[in-house]
Amino acid sequence: MSPVPDETGSVALPPAFDDPGYAAGVVDLLGALAYGELTAFDRLAEDSTTAPTTPDKVELAAMACAEFGHFTRLRDRLHLLGADPYDAMAPFRQTFDRFHANTAPRTWPESLVKAYVGDGLASDFYREVAAYLDDQTRGLILEVLEDSGHSAFAVDRVRAAITADPRVGGRLALWGRRLVGEALTQAQSVAAERDGLTALLAGGVDRPGMDLAAIGRMLARLTENHARRMASLGLSS
Repeated sequence: MSPVPDETGSVALPPAFDDPGYAAGVVDLLGALAYGELTAFDRLAEDSTTAPTTPDKVELAAMACAEFGHFTRLRDRLHLLGADPYDAMAPFRQTFDRFHANTAPRTWPESLVKAYVGDGLASDFYREVAAYLDDQTRGLILEVLEDSGHSAFAVDRVRAAITADPRVGGRLALWGRRLVGEALTQAQSVAAERDGLTALLAGGVDRPGMDLAAIGRMLARLTENHARRMASLGLSS
């Protein structure tokens, strides 16, 4: 839940924001997430143009609209924090654009696997980080990442494509493995390049953070969730 400005227009922020390092980390995290949502909107809108049927086109367009709605919520939250949202997104543009350039789908099923598996992995990562944040920021991130029911559409269409041509399954399984490798590389790059995010993950005197053991457990959960998603598509991980 976002804070509500009082009659003077100021916003009451949680005590955690008294720590400049924490505040900078949250701005970094929301900037990364906002740019991710914006690029997801772009990608889904483009993918909708290659949809084989009108219902498929409508479904992808609806998914794109949902992503843009998420972006606007994050943009508005950054404004409330006193940050320029476009400045907050700028450090992540190159990394995200590189990821999408390296994982451009060649077929309709590949675009669906990317939307379901790739975006799902990113969402899992942000949920893991959100566990270490203040209630307001964590609530907003979890709301933005909430599944709107579109994942069932991707699962249905991918399974149908495999049923129609079983050879598709092998190619999509390789595609899914490539996506997870690229996504983990991207996440590591983003976290390593931004001091604010590194500090956010490490925690502080008055707030918890991730030690090496916690990071290992997080990576194990990300891998397990990826395997479950691949299995739901009828693919091996």
